[in-house]
Amino acid sequence: MIAAASDLQFAIAEAAESFRSASGREVKLSFGSSGNFARQIEQGAPFELFLSADEDFVLGLAAKGLTEGEGALYAVGRLVLFAPHGSPLAADEELSGLRAALKRGEIARFAIANPEHAPYGQRAVEALRHAGLWEEIEDKLVLGENASQAAQFAALGGAQGGIIPHSLALAPGLKPLGTFALIPAAWHAPLRQRMALIKGAGETARSFYAYLQGPQGRAILRRYGFLLPGETS
Repeated sequence: MIAAASDLQFAIAEAAESFRSASGREVKLSFGSSGNFARQIEQGAPFELFLSADEDFVLGLAAKGLTEGEGALYAVGRLVLFAPHGSPLAADEELSGLRAALKRGEIARFAIANPEHAPYGQRAVEALRHAGLWEEIEDKLVLGENASQAAQFAALGGAQGGIIPHSLALAPGLKPLGTFALIPAAWHAPLRQRMALIKGAGETARSFYAYLQGPQGRAILRRYGFLLPGETS
């Protein structure tokens, strides 16, 4: 039983299939917001491995003695501005297209993950504040329960765009639906993604934990746009 942040929906599903082919072992994946998973683990949910989009959730569980140590940093995530085809929004790194569309009154709905418990939502708010767009866009926000739902809203839910994980914008089912641009990493706190084994984890979870840190697992994460530990670009 693996609890994984929803920005990992496609990357970890691919890694799990690759792991099954290589080892004959199978993991059961559950995707959602990191904050919700942390609360569930505190309450005794039967997960054996937790892959968080914000390392603070893992470190918090470690401080309470619920994980095997502090785990390992496995990736650093990035945000993108995503504009579905046909949107009046032009996607660019400086969010100037979003600023212009807001000024023209062409943005009625804009998607981000719920910042109350989704790290990608929290960082999206930080980026919008940095760009000076928060006050203009706050009442137009459509909040996804997690990053994956926010991406669906941005691409398919009638929104004019959204701020979503780079890993989801690169996913085969989403990439053809619009255009996107990376938001400068300096505009928000780093999305340092950490994983840890939960106390009592079984052998399959341990093997998958090791697999994600090995060459095959790292290659899959890199292909979905993640910066990996030890890499600078």
